Amino acid sequence: MGRGMWSWIVPDGLWEIARPLIPPSKVRPQGGGTQDTPDETLFAAIIYVLVSGCAWRALPPCFGISKSTAHRRFLIWSRAGVWGRLHEEILHRPGDAGLIDVSRAVLGSAHVRAGKGGDLTGPGPVDRGKPGSRMHVLSDANGLPLLVGLPAAHTHDSQGLKPMVPGHQTRHDPHRGRNFKPQRLHAGKACDIPELRKWLRGKRIGVRIARKGIESSERLGRRRWVIERTMSWLTGYRRLNHRYERPPRTCLAFLGLAAAVCCYKRLVRLTT
Repeated sequence: MGRGMWSWIVPDGLWEIARPLIPPSKVRPQGGGTQDTPDETLFAAIIYVLVSGCAWRALPPCFGISKSTAHRRFLIWSRAGVWGRLHEEILHRPGDAGLIDVSRAVLGSAHVRAGKGGDLTGPGPVDRGKPGSRMHVLSDANGLPLLVGLPAAHTHDSQGLKPMVPGHQTRHDPHRGRNFKPQRLHAGKACDIPELRKWLRGKRIGVRIARKGIESSERLGRRRWVIERTMSWLTGYRRLNHRYERPPRTCLAFLGLAAAVCCYKRLVRLTT
């Protein structure tokens, strides 16, 4: 995007990475449609919704598009897997430069209130039982979000560990043959379960989980603070502070886009 008209909302250079991943727009049979709206403008509008947390109907007039146009294109791109592919493409860059530190990975989670309910929601344990979801994030040693997930709010953190680690291990570019398998995994005391420890060792991953009633959480704090910082980065995107979307796929799409933007901003800081 360079220093184009949308550089005030889209980080400089991000559009150049996203553009090849965008599927071609289709002409709607009934006429009209979004084929004349530049993809760059639609991308900027989606980023604006993510950052500001505004409703689609509250998009500023400067974008020159209707709420239905922006929302429809967001759903089309989400179904096409654009946000996950954008996240992976961005991760390849620090990975190729040796900036991803997988000497250890850190698992964390955060509660997201879901006022409208929907699938993968449940009574939040820290929100007086109000419906919500949990965001699960797996980061590298420096807090770079490598993988995100969205289980139900009442899902125990220990149940979110297994789905995250295999996905992390198999995430690689077959052309480069690179793999993000961590040497050690750090997680909170909620994951202090013998079966989980055995499972991780079977994957040849070192276990660094504080034992309940034995180890002080302060010792792990030296390592786990990075995931708290990562969760803070992600929840800084106001669309993630409250779950507006009932379909979990849509909510996960915003989470994936936030992870991609977060990684890109970190990459820019690390390389400048």
